[in-house]
Amino acid sequence: MSETAVRARADIGRYVSDAWRDRYFAACDAAYALGAPALAEEDVETSFGTTHVYRYGPEGDPARSRTPVVLVHGAGSCSAMWHPNTPALSADRPVYAIDTPGDPGRSVQRESIHQPERAAQWLDETLAGLGLDRVHLVGTSYGGWLALNHAHRRPGRLASVTLLDPGGLERVGLRFFVWIFAGLFATFAPKALRPRLAAWLEQPVLVMPELRTMIRTAVRAYRIRRPAPLPLSEEELSTIRTPLYLVLGKRSLLVHPQRQAERVPRLVPGARAEIISGTGHGPQIDHAEEINRRMLNFMASVD
Repeated sequence: MSETAVRARADIGRYVSDAWRDRYFAACDAAYALGAPALAEEDVETSFGTTHVYRYGPEGDPARSRTPVVLVHGAGSCSAMWHPNTPALSADRPVYAIDTPGDPGRSVQRESIHQPERAAQWLDETLAGLGLDRVHLVGTSYGGWLALNHAHRRPGRLASVTLLDPGGLERVGLRFFVWIFAGLFATFAPKALRPRLAAWLEQPVLVMPELRTMIRTAVRAYRIRRPAPLPLSEEELSTIRTPLYLVLGKRSLLVHPQRQAERVPRLVPGARAEIISGTGHGPQIDHAEEINRRMLNFMASVD
């Protein structure tokens, strides 16, 4: 399929221009520079397009031989959002951070992947292309839906799944979209007001210049063309047998934390659920050191 034909598809994400794409890449690179240096970048060809992946890793054995971590970012972002987490995670074991096709990043989408079975097929083809037979899958927000959906449909390569304030548990409500738009408008606020707005909106990116610039540029540069995913049913959740760790922000507006902290372990045998105080939708950013430690402890317990 030609690039022109792909751009004409209503269900395929795209950059508005090459110039805006390059501006966004520059903003991403500034955020990447805050995290661990990537050992390599790789493009994986799948049935749905080209998936761009960043690889990080520990310097010595036995850490290099441990089960790797695969990170899947949230909607409207790219794998640069993991910069608070890549240093600690990659010091312990290999790490792969994926740019999801259909979101701004260096992946190139050619077919839609928002349908649950297609999403699982895309991720499975990506893991296969990387030569990964067993991984700890970590997803946040929309990436959490991708990870949860994968645990339901294609669990064969999964050692565990960690969900950070994920989608896929409840239908996305109006309050979440209001929060998203309020946070976007707040990025234009005077610098002196941003710390107060960041605290009020639970938006730490407002006081992180690199992430703030990256998000603002993404809104201008890229057009996402997919519907919000539907949550998994209780019947679907009850099929999951992969070890699962659910981390929820106490003031999350995407899900009702207490409800899901009680519901998920009831439906998924052996699932662990924790609610983190002092955070909303971004516990891995607000409390990076603590969340990194908890994730690594969980993965070690599985291994």
